Amino acid sequence: MPQLQPHIRLDSSHGAVCALLPGDPARLDRIRPFLESPEELAYNREYRSLVGSYQGIRVLAVSTGIGAASAGIAVEELNNLGVKNMIRIGSCGALQPQVKIGDLILVSGAVRDDGASKTYIDPVFPAVPDSELLFASVSAAKKRNYRFHTGIARSHDSFYTDREEEIDAYWSRRGVLGSDMETAALYTIGHLRGIRAMSILNNVVAFETDTLDAIGSYVDGESAAMRGEEREILTALDAFAAVLQLV
Repeated sequence: MPQLQPHIRLDSSHGAVCALLPGDPARLDRIRPFLESPEELAYNREYRSLVGSYQGIRVLAVSTGIGAASAGIAVEELNNLGVKNMIRIGSCGALQPQVKIGDLILVSGAVRDDGASKTYIDPVFPAVPDSELLFASVSAAKKRNYRFHTGIARSHDSFYTDREEEIDAYWSRRGVLGSDMETAALYTIGHLRGIRAMSILNNVVAFETDTLDAIGSYVDGESAAMRGEEREILTALDAFAAVLQLV
């Protein structure tokens, strides 16, 4: 049995081969109702975990905290335990007017504007999802009649640079749908480690609005964003069920 991992504080006794990766540890409380027989496992730093079942599939949920560096640690340590299917269920800010609050972005590729992914491989290497999980996520969102967009997101490292409006406008003009902080690292590390990786983002910041105010409203339970969170959870679980039941 692989040894206890130093940061996520898990070993392989959970029996899961797939993991949901939210950023916020509190999001596990909203994942729990959708799993059968959920069991809390560990909580160390930003890494909180639980395990349960969905349509007969053993599913982990592990929070990764904020940013690519901490997300990358979770991906690596889960990989050490044999978890080979991972879907990020995160939040993002819209870079296009058609992406409304609570809409999902199914990320088909990520701009690697983060530092963590660049420590692994040259920046020209693409950050793309596993095609089966992407297609399964699209199918799941369609079947549930959710509003979603499929396309490129940008992953970055800070909300507080001096050029945020300029940077957002640059990527918006190039058709990027939204911004998060973790997807590029997940996709890059996932490919290099042989992991099926996918990112489903819930938009919590409307196009050209203040990020800090919007995130505050989301944390306080703003309704459209909270509905989007539920939808990304169910879309991800359905995608796991579709892909893993074909294996």
